[in-house]
Amino acid sequence: MTTNGTVAGDAARAASPTAATRSAHPLAAIRPSRRALLAGGAATAVGLALAACGSGSGGSGANSTASGGGKVTVVTYDSFDLPDDLIAAFEADTGYTLEIARSGDGGEVANKLILTKDAPLGDAVFGINNTMASRILAEGVIDTATALNLPDGADDYLAPYIVDDTPALVPIDFGEVCVNVDTFWLSDHGLEPPAVFEDLTDPAYKDLFVAINPTTSSTGMAFLLATIGHFGVDGFAQYWKDLVANGTKIDEGWSDAYYTDFTAGGGDGAYPIVVSYASSPAATLTDDGAATTTAALPRTATRQVEYAGVLAGAANPDGAAAFVAWMLSRQVQEAIPDAMYMYPVDPDAALSDALARFGSTAEDPIVVNPADIAAHQQEWLTAWAEAVGQ
Repeated sequence: MTTNGTVAGDAARAASPTAATRSAHPLAAIRPSRRALLAGGAATAVGLALAACGSGSGGSGANSTASGGGKVTVVTYDSFDLPDDLIAAFEADTGYTLEIARSGDGGEVANKLILTKDAPLGDAVFGINNTMASRILAEGVIDTATALNLPDGADDYLAPYIVDDTPALVPIDFGEVCVNVDTFWLSDHGLEPPAVFEDLTDPAYKDLFVAINPTTSSTGMAFLLATIGHFGVDGFAQYWKDLVANGTKIDEGWSDAYYTDFTAGGGDGAYPIVVSYASSPAATLTDDGAATTTAALPRTATRQVEYAGVLAGAANPDGAAAFVAWMLSRQVQEAIPDAMYMYPVDPDAALSDALARFGSTAEDPIVVNPADIAAHQQEWLTAWAEAVGQ
Protein backbone atom coordinates (compact mmCIF):
# COMPACT_ATOMS: atom_id res chain seq x y z
CA MET A 1 0.00 0.00 0.00
CA THR A 2 3.56 5.84 -2.55
CA THR A 3 1.82 8.94 -1.82
CA ASN A 4 -1.62 10.45 -1.35
CA GLY A 5 -3.88 8.50 0.88
CA THR A 6 -2.02 5.44 2.07
CA VAL A 7 1.70 4.27 2.89
CA ALA A 8 4.89 3.36 0.59
CA GLY A 9 6.38 -0.10 0.12
CA ASP A 10 7.73 -2.59 2.54
CA ALA A 11 11.47 -2.69 2.05
CA ALA A 12 11.36 -6.46 2.32
CA ARG A 13 9.10 -6.97 -0.67
CA ALA A 14 10.71 -7.49 -4.07
CA ALA A 15 5.04 -8.85 -1.27
CA SER A 16 -1.45 3.80 1.14
CA PRO A 17 0.14 11.02 1.78
CA THR A 18 2.58 7.70 1.62
CA ALA A 19 1.28 4.30 0.62
CA ALA A 20 1.49 1.11 2.65
CA THR A 21 3.06 -1.97 1.15
CA ARG A 22 2.01 -5.44 1.20
CA SER A 23 4.39 -7.37 3.41
CA ALA A 24 5.69 -10.88 2.90
CA HIS A 25 4.03 -13.49 5.10
CA PRO A 26 5.52 -16.18 7.33
CA LEU A 27 4.19 -18.87 5.03
CA ALA A 28 6.58 -17.53 2.41
CA ALA A 29 9.19 -19.61 4.20
CA ILE A 30 7.32 -22.73 3.10
CA ARG A 31 6.63 -21.77 -0.50
CA PRO A 32 8.86 -19.93 -3.02
CA SER A 33 5.99 -17.71 -4.09
CA ARG A 34 3.25 -16.17 -2.00
CA ARG A 35 1.44 -13.08 -0.98
CA ALA A 36 0.10 -11.71 2.30
CA LEU A 37 -2.29 -9.03 3.24
CA LEU A 38 -2.61 -5.20 4.15
CA ALA A 39 -4.19 -2.05 6.14
CA GLY A 40 -7.55 -1.14 7.47
CA GLY A 41 -10.82 -2.78 8.42
CA ALA A 42 -13.72 -4.23 6.47
CA ALA A 43 -16.29 -1.80 5.15
CA THR A 44 -19.48 -1.47 7.14
CA ALA A 45 -22.14 -3.83 5.85
CA VAL A 46 -24.40 -2.29 3.27
CA GLY A 47 -27.51 -3.52 1.61
CA LEU A 48 -26.46 -3.91 -1.99
CA ALA A 49 -28.13 -5.09 -5.12
CA LEU A 50 -25.79 -7.05 -7.33
CA ALA A 51 -28.53 -7.85 -9.80
CA ALA A 52 -27.10 -5.21 -12.09
CA CYS A 53 -23.86 -7.15 -12.07
CA GLY A 54 -25.46 -10.37 -13.25
CA SER A 55 -26.30 -13.55 -11.42
CA GLY A 56 -23.70 -16.05 -12.63
CA SER A 57 -24.31 -19.71 -13.05
CA GLY A 58 -21.43 -21.50 -11.34
CA GLY A 59 -18.70 -23.21 -13.32
CA SER A 60 -15.58 -21.07 -13.56
CA GLY A 61 -17.61 -18.02 -12.59
CA ALA A 62 -16.31 -16.17 -15.61
CA ASN A 63 -18.51 -15.11 -18.48
CA SER A 64 -17.78 -17.99 -20.81
CA THR A 65 -20.07 -16.53 -23.45
CA ALA A 66 -17.97 -13.38 -23.85
CA SER A 67 -17.30 -12.66 -27.50
CA GLY A 68 -14.30 -11.22 -29.26
CA GLY A 69 -11.53 -12.87 -27.26
CA GLY A 70 -8.30 -10.94 -27.26
CA LYS A 71 -5.98 -9.97 -24.45
CA VAL A 72 -7.05 -9.03 -20.92
CA THR A 73 -4.40 -7.04 -19.07
CA VAL A 74 -4.68 -7.21 -15.28
CA VAL A 75 -2.81 -4.58 -13.29
CA THR A 76 -1.80 -6.04 -9.93
CA TYR A 77 0.96 -6.13 -7.32
CA ASP A 78 4.28 -7.87 -7.86
CA SER A 79 3.50 -10.99 -5.84
CA PHE A 80 0.21 -11.90 -7.49
CA ASP A 81 0.26 -15.68 -7.76
CA LEU A 82 -2.31 -18.19 -8.96
CA PRO A 83 -1.70 -21.70 -10.34
CA ASP A 84 -0.86 -21.89 -14.04
CA ASP A 85 -3.49 -24.55 -14.63
CA LEU A 86 -6.23 -22.22 -13.36
CA ILE A 87 -5.06 -19.43 -15.65
CA ALA A 88 -4.97 -21.87 -18.57
CA ALA A 89 -8.52 -22.96 -17.74
CA PHE A 90 -9.71 -19.34 -17.68
CA GLU A 91 -8.20 -18.76 -21.11
CA ALA A 92 -9.70 -21.96 -22.51
CA ASP A 93 -13.15 -21.26 -21.06
CA THR A 94 -13.39 -17.64 -22.15
CA GLY A 95 -11.22 -17.33 -25.24
CA TYR A 96 -9.30 -14.47 -23.61
CA THR A 97 -5.54 -14.37 -23.12
CA LEU A 98 -4.59 -13.23 -19.65
CA GLU A 99 -1.65 -10.85 -19.25
CA ILE A 100 -0.53 -10.03 -15.70
CA ALA A 101 0.98 -6.54 -15.42
CA ARG A 102 2.81 -6.46 -12.09
CA SER A 103 3.23 -2.87 -10.98
CA GLY A 104 4.96 -2.76 -7.61
CA ASP A 105 3.31 -3.09 -4.22
CA GLY A 106 -0.36 -2.44 -3.59
CA GLY A 107 0.10 1.26 -2.91
CA GLU A 108 2.14 1.75 -6.07
CA VAL A 109 -0.59 0.03 -8.08
CA ALA A 110 -3.27 2.31 -6.65
CA ASN A 111 -1.33 5.49 -7.26
CA LYS A 112 -0.27 4.50 -10.78
CA LEU A 113 -3.91 3.84 -11.64
CA ILE A 114 -4.94 7.24 -10.34
CA LEU A 115 -2.19 9.02 -12.26
CA THR A 116 -2.98 7.14 -15.50
CA LYS A 117 -6.78 7.02 -15.24
CA ASP A 118 -7.19 8.89 -18.54
CA ALA A 119 -4.96 6.35 -20.30
CA PRO A 120 -5.40 3.17 -18.25
CA LEU A 121 -2.54 0.71 -17.88
CA GLY A 122 -4.79 -2.29 -18.44
CA ASP A 123 -8.31 -3.66 -18.43
CA ALA A 124 -8.77 -4.89 -14.86
CA VAL A 125 -7.16 -4.36 -11.47
CA PHE A 126 -6.68 -6.74 -8.55
CA GLY A 127 -5.17 -5.85 -5.19
CA ILE A 128 -6.71 -2.52 -4.23
CA ASN A 129 -7.41 -2.75 -0.52
CA ASN A 130 -9.75 -0.85 1.75
CA THR A 131 -7.07 1.69 2.65
CA MET A 132 -7.28 3.11 -0.88
CA ALA A 133 -10.68 1.89 -2.04
CA SER A 134 -12.67 5.07 -1.40
CA ARG A 135 -10.09 7.22 -3.13
CA ILE A 136 -9.88 4.89 -6.12
CA LEU A 137 -13.64 5.16 -6.53
CA ALA A 138 -13.70 8.93 -6.02
CA GLU A 139 -11.02 9.35 -8.70
CA GLY A 140 -13.13 7.49 -11.25
CA VAL A 141 -10.60 4.69 -11.75
CA ILE A 142 -13.23 1.92 -11.71
CA ASP A 143 -15.77 1.32 -14.48
CA THR A 144 -19.17 1.17 -12.77
CA ALA A 145 -21.19 0.51 -15.93
CA THR A 146 -19.85 -2.75 -17.35
CA ALA A 147 -22.00 -5.68 -16.21
CA LEU A 148 -20.35 -8.38 -14.13
CA ASN A 149 -21.48 -12.00 -14.21
CA LEU A 150 -20.75 -12.97 -10.61
CA PRO A 151 -21.41 -16.42 -9.13
CA ASP A 152 -24.84 -17.19 -7.71
CA GLY A 153 -25.17 -16.13 -4.09
CA ALA A 154 -22.15 -13.84 -4.16
CA ASP A 155 -24.21 -10.81 -3.17
CA ASP A 156 -24.78 -12.30 0.30
CA TYR A 157 -21.15 -12.74 1.26
CA LEU A 158 -19.84 -9.67 -0.58
CA ALA A 159 -22.24 -7.26 1.11
CA PRO A 160 -20.20 -6.63 4.28
CA TYR A 161 -17.17 -5.54 2.26
CA ILE A 162 -18.67 -3.25 -0.38
CA VAL A 163 -17.16 0.25 -0.27
CA ASP A 164 -19.20 3.42 -0.83
CA ASP A 165 -22.20 1.43 -2.07
CA THR A 166 -20.28 0.61 -5.24
CA PRO A 167 -20.40 -3.13 -6.05
CA ALA A 168 -18.31 -2.59 -9.19
CA LEU A 169 -15.27 -2.70 -6.88
CA VAL A 170 -15.59 -6.37 -6.01
CA PRO A 171 -14.21 -7.92 -2.77
CA ILE A 172 -12.03 -10.96 -3.53
CA ASP A 173 -10.08 -11.91 -0.41
CA PHE A 174 -9.13 -10.63 3.02
CA GLY A 175 -6.52 -10.93 5.73
CA GLU A 176 -6.25 -9.85 9.35
CA VAL A 177 -3.41 -7.92 10.91
CA CYS A 178 -3.07 -8.52 14.63
CA VAL A 179 -0.60 -9.05 17.44
CA ASN A 180 1.16 -12.45 17.52
CA VAL A 181 2.98 -13.96 20.46
CA ASP A 182 5.63 -16.65 20.90
CA THR A 183 3.74 -18.79 23.38
CA PHE A 184 6.72 -21.07 24.06
CA TRP A 185 9.03 -18.14 24.88
CA LEU A 186 6.50 -16.51 27.19
CA SER A 187 5.86 -19.80 28.98
CA ASP A 188 9.58 -20.43 29.42
CA HIS A 189 9.90 -16.98 31.02
CA GLY A 190 6.92 -17.36 33.30
CA LEU A 191 4.69 -14.87 31.51
CA GLU A 192 1.06 -15.18 30.53
CA PRO A 193 0.38 -14.05 26.95
CA PRO A 194 -1.15 -10.60 26.58
CA ALA A 195 -4.71 -10.54 25.29
CA VAL A 196 -5.66 -6.93 24.51
CA PHE A 197 -4.01 -3.71 23.37
CA GLU A 198 -3.76 -2.35 26.89
CA ASP A 199 -1.69 -5.31 28.04
CA LEU A 200 1.16 -4.25 25.79
CA THR A 201 1.81 -1.16 27.92
CA ASP A 202 2.04 -3.25 31.11
CA PRO A 203 5.56 -3.23 32.61
CA ALA A 204 5.45 -7.05 32.55
CA TYR A 205 5.91 -6.80 28.77
CA LYS A 206 8.49 -4.03 28.77
CA ASP A 207 10.96 -4.34 25.88
CA LEU A 208 9.11 -7.38 24.48
CA PHE A 209 6.94 -5.91 21.69
CA VAL A 210 7.99 -5.01 18.16
CA ALA A 211 5.58 -2.92 16.07
CA ILE A 212 5.87 -1.63 12.50
CA ASN A 213 6.10 1.86 11.02
CA PRO A 214 2.77 2.75 9.35
CA THR A 215 4.42 5.24 7.02
CA THR A 216 6.57 2.55 5.42
CA SER A 217 4.47 -0.61 5.74
CA SER A 218 0.86 -1.53 5.07
CA THR A 219 1.04 -4.01 7.91
CA GLY A 220 2.07 -1.17 10.17
CA MET A 221 -0.68 0.99 8.76
CA ALA A 222 -3.23 -1.71 9.47
CA PHE A 223 -2.13 -1.97 13.09
CA LEU A 224 -2.24 1.82 13.46
CA LEU A 225 -5.82 1.75 12.17
CA ALA A 226 -6.62 -1.00 14.65
CA THR A 227 -5.45 1.23 17.49
CA ILE A 228 -7.48 4.12 16.10
CA GLY A 229 -10.55 1.92 15.89
CA HIS A 230 -10.03 0.71 19.47
CA PHE A 231 -8.91 3.90 21.27
CA GLY A 232 -10.59 6.48 19.01
CA VAL A 233 -9.05 9.42 17.20
CA ASP A 234 -8.55 11.22 20.50
CA GLY A 235 -6.86 8.34 22.30
CA PHE A 236 -4.63 6.43 19.90
CA ALA A 237 -1.69 8.86 20.04
CA GLN A 238 -1.40 8.55 23.82
CA TYR A 239 -1.48 4.78 23.46
CA TRP A 240 1.49 4.91 21.11
CA LYS A 241 3.34 7.18 23.53
CA ASP A 242 2.73 4.59 26.23
CA LEU A 243 3.96 1.78 23.98
CA VAL A 244 7.22 3.61 23.28
CA ALA A 245 7.64 4.37 26.98
CA ASN A 246 7.30 0.63 27.64
CA GLY A 247 10.16 -0.20 25.29
CA THR A 248 8.25 -1.04 22.10
CA LYS A 249 10.54 -1.24 19.08
CA ILE A 250 9.26 0.07 15.75
CA ASP A 251 10.66 -1.59 12.63
CA GLU A 252 10.34 -0.27 9.09
CA GLY A 253 8.68 -3.35 7.65
CA TRP A 254 7.01 -6.65 8.46
CA SER A 255 9.96 -8.80 7.41
CA ASP A 256 12.34 -7.04 9.78
CA ALA A 257 9.85 -7.32 12.62
CA TYR A 258 8.93 -10.96 12.05
CA TYR A 259 12.01 -12.63 10.63
CA THR A 260 14.67 -10.59 12.44
CA ASP A 261 13.24 -9.37 15.75
CA PHE A 262 10.47 -11.87 16.60
CA THR A 263 11.73 -14.76 18.74
CA ALA A 264 9.73 -17.28 16.68
CA GLY A 265 10.62 -15.82 13.30
CA GLY A 266 13.52 -18.12 12.55
CA GLY A 267 16.33 -15.72 13.43
CA ASP A 268 17.85 -14.63 16.71
CA GLY A 269 15.12 -12.19 17.65
CA ALA A 270 14.63 -10.85 21.16
CA TYR A 271 10.98 -9.82 20.95
CA PRO A 272 8.32 -12.48 21.69
CA ILE A 273 5.43 -10.17 20.74
CA VAL A 274 5.04 -8.82 17.20
CA VAL A 275 2.58 -7.27 14.77
CA SER A 276 1.78 -9.92 12.15
CA TYR A 277 -1.21 -11.79 10.73
CA ALA A 278 -3.99 -14.05 11.95
CA SER A 279 -2.69 -16.64 9.50
CA SER A 280 0.88 -16.55 10.83
CA PRO A 281 0.46 -19.30 13.47
CA ALA A 282 -0.26 -21.74 10.64
CA ALA A 283 3.41 -21.35 9.65
CA THR A 284 4.99 -21.92 13.07
CA LEU A 285 4.05 -25.54 13.64
CA THR A 286 5.78 -28.06 15.83
CA ASP A 287 7.83 -30.73 14.08
CA ASP A 288 4.92 -33.17 14.07
CA GLY A 289 2.48 -30.52 12.82
CA ALA A 290 0.13 -31.17 15.72
CA ALA A 291 0.38 -27.73 17.29
CA THR A 292 1.65 -24.23 16.67
CA THR A 293 4.29 -22.43 18.73
CA THR A 294 2.70 -19.01 18.31
CA ALA A 295 -0.73 -17.47 18.72
CA ALA A 296 -2.63 -14.55 17.25
CA LEU A 297 -4.58 -12.20 19.50
CA PRO A 298 -8.03 -11.83 17.93
CA ARG A 299 -9.00 -8.85 20.09
CA THR A 300 -6.31 -6.81 18.31
CA ALA A 301 -7.30 -7.84 14.77
CA THR A 302 -8.36 -5.57 11.95
CA ARG A 303 -9.43 -6.88 8.57
CA GLN A 304 -7.99 -5.83 5.23
CA VAL A 305 -10.01 -6.62 2.14
CA GLU A 306 -8.63 -6.78 -1.39
CA TYR A 307 -10.71 -5.83 -4.42
CA ALA A 308 -10.86 -6.31 -8.17
CA GLY A 309 -12.62 -4.23 -10.78
CA VAL A 310 -12.86 -3.24 -14.41
CA LEU A 311 -10.79 -0.14 -15.17
CA ALA A 312 -12.60 2.85 -16.62
CA GLY A 313 -11.57 3.27 -20.23
CA ALA A 314 -10.43 -0.36 -20.55
CA ALA A 315 -9.72 -1.57 -24.07
CA ASN A 316 -11.38 -4.90 -23.24
CA PRO A 317 -14.04 -4.29 -20.57
CA ASP A 318 -15.86 -7.56 -21.28
CA GLY A 319 -12.66 -9.52 -20.78
CA ALA A 320 -11.95 -7.56 -17.61
CA ALA A 321 -15.42 -8.39 -16.30
CA ALA A 322 -14.80 -12.06 -17.03
CA PHE A 323 -11.57 -11.89 -15.04
CA VAL A 324 -13.27 -10.25 -12.04
CA ALA A 325 -15.99 -12.91 -12.03
CA TRP A 326 -13.37 -15.65 -12.35
CA MET A 327 -11.63 -14.41 -9.21
CA LEU A 328 -14.82 -15.29 -7.31
CA SER A 329 -15.11 -18.75 -8.84
CA ARG A 330 -14.85 -21.58 -6.35
CA GLN A 331 -11.65 -22.87 -7.98
CA VAL A 332 -9.85 -19.55 -7.58
CA GLN A 333 -11.26 -18.86 -4.13
CA GLU A 334 -9.92 -22.20 -2.93
CA ALA A 335 -6.53 -21.56 -4.56
CA ILE A 336 -6.04 -18.19 -2.86
CA PRO A 337 -5.15 -19.49 0.64
CA ASP A 338 -2.27 -21.65 -0.64
CA ALA A 339 -1.15 -19.30 -3.43
CA MET A 340 -1.37 -15.95 -1.63
CA TYR A 341 -2.13 -16.84 2.01
CA MET A 342 -5.21 -14.70 2.17
CA TYR A 343 -8.68 -15.84 3.19
CA PRO A 344 -11.28 -16.20 0.40
CA VAL A 345 -14.38 -14.02 0.70
CA ASP A 346 -16.51 -17.02 -0.25
CA PRO A 347 -17.23 -18.60 3.15
CA ASP A 348 -17.79 -22.00 1.53
CA ALA A 349 -14.35 -22.11 -0.09
CA ALA A 350 -12.06 -24.65 1.57
CA LEU A 351 -8.92 -23.58 3.41
CA SER A 352 -5.66 -25.47 3.68
CA ASP A 353 -5.54 -27.79 6.68
CA ALA A 354 -2.92 -25.73 8.55
CA LEU A 355 -4.76 -22.47 7.96
CA ALA A 356 -8.09 -23.99 8.98
CA ARG A 357 -6.62 -25.41 12.21
CA PHE A 358 -4.25 -22.66 13.30
CA GLY A 359 -5.14 -19.51 11.38
CA SER A 360 -8.62 -18.69 12.63
CA THR A 361 -9.90 -15.17 12.07
CA ALA A 362 -11.46 -12.84 14.61
CA GLU A 363 -15.19 -13.04 15.26
CA ASP A 364 -15.40 -9.26 15.61
CA PRO A 365 -12.44 -7.57 13.86
CA ILE A 366 -11.92 -3.86 14.37
CA VAL A 367 -13.46 -1.78 11.60
CA VAL A 368 -12.33 1.62 10.35
CA ASN A 369 -14.51 3.01 7.58
CA PRO A 370 -12.60 3.30 4.28
CA ALA A 371 -14.06 6.77 3.69
CA ASP A 372 -12.64 7.91 7.04
CA ILE A 373 -9.28 6.44 6.14
CA ALA A 374 -9.26 8.34 2.85
CA ALA A 375 -10.22 11.59 4.56
CA HIS A 376 -7.95 11.43 7.60
CA GLN A 377 -5.04 9.11 6.94
CA GLN A 378 -2.42 11.81 6.60
CA GLU A 379 -3.39 13.57 9.81
CA TRP A 380 -3.40 10.22 11.64
CA LEU A 381 0.08 9.45 10.36
CA THR A 382 1.27 12.88 11.46
CA ALA A 383 -0.18 12.37 14.93
CA TRP A 384 1.46 8.94 15.14
CA ALA A 385 4.87 10.31 14.13
CA GLU A 386 4.66 13.00 16.78
CA ALA A 387 3.60 10.46 19.40
CA VAL A 388 6.52 8.11 18.81
CA GLY A 389 9.07 10.85 18.16
CA GLN A 390 9.66 10.25 14.45
